[in-house]
Amino acid sequence: MKLIADSGSTKTDWSVTSGNNVALSVKTQGINPFHQPEQVISDILSSELLPQIEPVVSSISEIHFYGSGCNEANAAVMQALLARVFSDVVSSSGDGVRVFVYSDLLAAARAVCGTSPGIACIMGTGVNSCLYDGAGIVSNTRPLGYILGDEGSGAVLGRLFLNALYKGFLPQSMVGEFEQWIGMSYQDIITRVYREPMANRFLAGIAPFIHDRLDIPAVRGIVVDNFRNFFRRNVVQYGAASLPVGAVGSIAYFFRDELCEAASLEGFTLSRVLRSPMDGLVSYHIGSPILTPCL
Repeated sequence: MKLIADSGSTKTDWSVTSGNNVALSVKTQGINPFHQPEQVISDILSSELLPQIEPVVSSISEIHFYGSGCNEANAAVMQALLARVFSDVVSSSGDGVRVFVYSDLLAAARAVCGTSPGIACIMGTGVNSCLYDGAGIVSNTRPLGYILGDEGSGAVLGRLFLNALYKGFLPQSMVGEFEQWIGMSYQDIITRVYREPMANRFLAGIAPFIHDRLDIPAVRGIVVDNFRNFFRRNVVQYGAASLPVGAVGSIAYFFRDELCEAASLEGFTLSRVLRSPMDGLVSYHIGSPILTPCL
């Protein structure tokens, strides 16, 4: 059996595969070795994960952990933690468990490209992308965060929307409608963005309001332009317009039609869009990746 994890700062999705089937799927709180001490991660694994997978844990032979914050140094820490926690409960043929730790960007690439070359993107609150050769990441355009970059992200989408709203590029009636929806005045919003933490998450949180108003041409135009800038400032750097582009993340998933349009306008083909990488990762690890073209 294989244990596959897709971890972010908020939650971790875990799937146990047996042959070509998923035997068990569970969730725990997020794990990020860049931000969390080793003891905190160890406690999450011991108190949250192991009790949920107890019926199958002794049969696990491989662990594949994909996570944010898993750069080369932190990946080694995470690998050692997983091996230690599982060493007493796994007895697969007496050989123990093999542990592999990878970045969230490789998770996206394997989920949307499988074993074929392509361009993989993460598109949620922030963005990232890479050129993937079917085995590993060969190039990465630095996203730079929502102040210096992150074109195509939820945070930038929220910023562009607020700019258009308060500069008069959207219907005036929408100002009151939006302030009622978010429960803040203009001054409250300015304070929230400039003087309080996690402004990127606040800005990305405006996405549902925008999504519900895609029938308004000016609003839809903001979304498409945001995605077009993502292709212009990030994806074009790979010089691989002939390769398919896949994306994971809530922004890509819920604005799929607009993303597909932007890709086409910029000369790219969108291949697969997933809200979460897990389905694609399961397919990858059981050896049957399936790519779904954008229609």
